[in-house]
Parts: sequence; structure tokens; C-alpha cells
Amino acid sequence: MPQEISEAYIVRRPPRQTASVVFASPHSGTVYPEDLLARSLLDRRQIRSSEDAFVDRLFDMAPDHGAPLLSARAPRAYLDLNRAVDELDPALIEGIERAPHNPRISSGLGVIPRVVAGGRAIYSGKLARAEAEERIRRFWHPYHGALRQLIEETREAFGIALLVDCHSMPHEAIGFQSRSGGQMPDIVLGDRFGAAARGDIVDRVEAAFAATGLKVGRNAPFAGAYITQAYGRPSRGVHVVQVEIDRSLYMDETRIEPRPDFEDFRRLMAGAVGRIADSMPEERPLAAE
Repeated sequence: MPQEISEAYIVRRPPRQTASVVFASPHSGTVYPEDLLARSLLDRRQIRSSEDAFVDRLFDMAPDHGAPLLSARAPRAYLDLNRAVDELDPALIEGIERAPHNPRISSGLGVIPRVVAGGRAIYSGKLARAEAEERIRRFWHPYHGALRQLIEETREAFGIALLVDCHSMPHEAIGFQSRSGGQMPDIVLGDRFGAAARGDIVDRVEAAFAATGLKVGRNAPFAGAYITQAYGRPSRGVHVVQVEIDRSLYMDETRIEPRPDFEDFRRLMAGAVGRIADSMPEERPLAAE
């Protein structure tokens, strides 16, 4: 399996791409810089609570089905790749003026996060703006450069591209649905209520997960963030579907360890990945007569 490894990401490619799909995992990075760990108020387990732990492993069979997989290496607590570069938090970064209200920044979840899950502060003080900009230069731009390249290569080859943006969600994030009498989903698909992907393509992704027996919801409580918004351009043949998986299905959320049956769930996900890859159409323009 051809691989491209950089400081910021890993790309795993099939020997030949046969599917018009790109899989990406922006929040599963585990390379925690020592300076982050030394400065943080959190211990090594607490700082991982916002991480989409093991999601890259759940999708690492994508190249076996003819699709590339892009995985981040830097952790979400260090830099959030699902945020815009200008989502800088004035409560954390020196020299940033307060901007119009942005709920992600206000909650401490800008491109350089101030908190992890549960609102726990990562640092005791502020960071220099130059440090924030250096993180963006070293990790954000290379990851998004690789992502844009994979999407464009796929669209050029097949006339269409689907980005499956792979994430996980805390079990408690979907508990509200059972408390309100609704069915609690195992998977939540986000397409920004139709703005990021054509309906028939989202239907194909939903059918792929439903065929494994998983319960699938859409856009609640997660409709998609920066990546879905920035890259989803259905009118140009680029579709993005964010996939959120209930973490309790495959990991111990407290210990951040795979469950004993992790490999069983991974095989189940492999079935869904294969169905997504096989179901996507090609939309090459017809040759002139």
C-alpha cells in the first residue's frame, strides 16, 4: 500500500484508485508534542478526551476498496483541523481582537483549542500569536493542501468526488435523543442539511451503514463543521458527508482504550466502507459525437 508520511499527515493510497471517494480523519492524531504536555494543566489521558481516538484505524481498510485515506498526525488538542485558520480565540491567543460572535471560539474550540471535552482548560495562561501561527503553518496548511489535492485528483479522474469526513462522538452527546423519546443513532451523518452533498449520495452513505445493522441519523446533533462547509460544492461535483460514530461502540471512553471486540466492529465498518466505495457513481462528461 503506497504511503505518504509527513509531519502533519499520513496518506494511504490504493495501488490504483477505483472509487470516487476520499476518506479523511482530521481528529485522530496522536503525536502530542512534549512542549504541549509540559505546559498543559491536564494529564496524558485528560488531554486526549477530545481526540477521535482510533477512528483512523476504523477506516484504514479504505485503500483495500480503491479509495485513499488521509489521517492527521497532530492531535486536536494542539490544533483543530476542522476549523478555519481565522478562528483564533482572543481568550487564549495574545494580540487577537474580539471578532463577531462565533460559538465555537466562545466555547474554547477555535483552531487552537483552549479546552478539551467537558470544558476543561488546556493551559493556565495565554499563547503568543506567533506560536499559534507556527502551528497553523506546520500542520493546518499541509493537511488541507493534501486534502484539496486528493479531492481534486478524484474529481478529475471520475467527474465527481465524495469526501467522507470521519469523526467520533461521545455517547453522552446523543443521549438526549433517548431521553426525549427518539431513537438513539449509532452513526450521525452531517451534510449541512443538504448544502454539502447531493441527496442521493447521502442516501448511499446512509444505506451503506444501515446495511451493517447500525442506526443512522442525520444532522442532529452534528450537521458538519468547517471541512463540510468549505469543501462541499455539489454544483461542482464535490460532495462532503461528515460521519460521527458513537465512541461507546468500539472503545472505553474513560480509559481511551479499544474495547475487546474492537476488531469485530472494525470488520463491520469495513463492510460499510466497501459499500460506500462500490456505490459511488462516475460522472464523466460524455464525449462529443
